[in-house]
Amino acid sequence: MRKVLSIIIPILICFFVGLTASYFQADAIKNWYPTLVKPALTPPNIVFPIAWSIIYICMGISIGLIINSAIEQKRFFVKAFIMQLFFNFTWSIGFFYFQNPLIGFINILLLDIFVINYTLKSYPVNKASSILFIPYVAWLLFATYLNGYILMFN
Repeated sequence: MRKVLSIIIPILICFFVGLTASYFQADAIKNWYPTLVKPALTPPNIVFPIAWSIIYICMGISIGLIINSAIEQKRFFVKAFIMQLFFNFTWSIGFFYFQNPLIGFINILLLDIFVINYTLKSYPVNKASSILFIPYVAWLLFATYLNGYILMFN
């Protein structure tokens, strides 16, 4: 039971962080975001919660596998996970709440670094944990492109 909770709790934490961030971005998504010049590749708004739900599940399972493992660097990975989750949350604040694509872009570049670092460093110790972060890396790089485009053209 303890091993199952070590996976379920991180998943719930990821969703809680995402839900809390959505509170701060709701008004901007309705009133500010539609006015921005966005690239042709911008997906419809409905895609974002679907993608993030899948990513949050993968993220939670990833860190849960690390927590359940016997590796010595467990504390490092938990701290790295918390740091990327912090930057994940603060991106929404900078980009949407403050309606500032520059702050968002700086934040998402830091987030890219933390997520890619976690993905690469976890591979030798728990391949499944690393692989579960690949959808996050892909989505994040796409989000970085979207943020950069909005920064350049608005």
